[in-house]
Formats: sequence, C-alpha cells, structure tokens
Amino acid sequence: GTNFGFDGREDDKYTLFIKYGDADYFQTYGLQLVAGKGYEQSDTAREYVINETLAHKLGYKNPNDLIGKTIRMGRRPWKPIAGVVKDFKTNSLREETKPLVIGASKRFYSTTAIKMRSSNPKAMQGEIQKLWDKHYPEYVNNITFMDESINRFYQQEEQLSLLYKVFAGLALLISCLGLYGLVSFMAVQKTKEVGIRKVLGASVGSIVLLFSKEFTILIGVAFLIAAPVSYYLMNDWLNDFVEKIPIGVGIFLLAIAVSIIVAWITVGYKAVQAAVVNPVKSLKSE
Repeated sequence: GTNFGFDGREDDKYTLFIKYGDADYFQTYGLQLVAGKGYEQSDTAREYVINETLAHKLGYKNPNDLIGKTIRMGRRPWKPIAGVVKDFKTNSLREETKPLVIGASKRFYSTTAIKMRSSNPKAMQGEIQKLWDKHYPEYVNNITFMDESINRFYQQEEQLSLLYKVFAGLALLISCLGLYGLVSFMAVQKTKEVGIRKVLGASVGSIVLLFSKEFTILIGVAFLIAAPVSYYLMNDWLNDFVEKIPIGVGIFLLAIAVSIIVAWITVGYKAVQAAVVNPVKSLKSE
C-alpha cells in the first residue's frame, strides 16, 4: 500500500504496483495503449502511464477522460497521466491483475529488455554479453529469457501435468490389457454362437459389431458416471486461477471419442481373430 493522490486528492490509499521503464518500454513489450500515448524520451521524468485496472478503480469507464489528470505516488511530485495501457499480466494467472502505474526514473532501472528476432535466442547470448561488457563493464550481467520467467510461475502445474500424463498412460494401458482379456474370454464363450452365425452367412463385420456393441454401451455408461466427476474436479482446480478458460463440451466429446476408438481397436483385433476362424472348427470344439 502507498499513499496515492489523484486529481488533487491526497487521502486515497491503494495497493499499487509501480514499474519503471523508458519510452521504449511499451513498444518492446508490445503493450497496447487504449488512450493517450506513451511518454516521449524527453518527457520521461514528467508523466505517468496507468493500466485499465487502475482506471476502473478510479471510477472511469472511458480511459480518455483520464488523460491530463494528475496523480502522485507517496511524496513524489504530481505528474499528469499521459496514457492508459491495456491490462497485461505481470504475475501468475492465479492472481488478479493489479492496479499499475508505469513511470520513468533512471535510478530505479535494474533490467535491460532486449527483443530478439533470432530463431535461436540462446546462440545470441555471447553477442549480448560482449555488448554488455563493452558498455557496462562495471555491472554483472545475468541473462534470463522471458519464457523461462513465465514458466517459473507454473512449475507446479508443469509437474502435475507430467504426473497426470504418466498415470493416464498407465491407466490406459491397464484398461486395454483388461479389455483384451475380457474380449478373449468373451470370444471363448461365444465360440459356438460365432460358428453358427458364420454358417448362416454372417460377415466378419457383423461379428466384430456383435463384440463391439456391448463394450460401446459399457463405455457410454462409464462416461455418464465419469463426466460429472471430471467436470467437478477440473472446475475445482480452475477455481485457483483468477483468469481461467471455460470448460467446454469439446473436451468431453474428445474424451469419449478417444475412449471408443481405443476400445474398438482393442476389441476389433480379437473379434476379427474370432470371426475368421473356420466355423466347422468352432462347432467341432463345442
């Protein structure tokens, strides 16, 4: 929290984020101004740019109405608002977008942002280091990449994702083995029926359908039970995030489609083996 003055009032207290950057800050990070402009190089010590969240917190729906209004941070001088920037994330999606003020002050600069067009940024590190040592030999340079910084926000999610993938793969493998065993048992039980159907002119496709139909119904019943539970668990996990994606129907349709396809492949393989057996042998074995 800091004492925050706006439009002549000095009794407001907000929890704010303050960022410092020069006039190239906005273009380098691809920030979009929704009102006003970024400050000029010659004006870097005399203006502020705020984000949409702070604009709304101040009670302004139209950001253009804020241009020219003055704000004060703590005991710093009053400065006009030069622009309003579209909200951008500076923290994890688990957290709300904070009210933000962007200003310029060389004594607070601690990071140099470099935008590279190279397809291999890692290979550019040596060149960057040479330039840094040439212009700022008195400072130690610690190069970090933005994607690495963003990934650090979600290390827990990455670990959970890997864990879920491993267990999902194991569950799928065990399910397929169990399904194959069940189909094998079913094929033995239906040996005579399959033989009679073949004698009566049944095609291989109809025999495969005979086996697949029962398992498709079972998968459908399992899906009706699993879908609500999955929705609840996914929604509960997403509630940890302030900004989150909606859970659409598509993910459930994909899940049931993949389940049915995997089951059909597993069942179909054994069903075809049973269907191509000579019906004379099938009836003799009975």
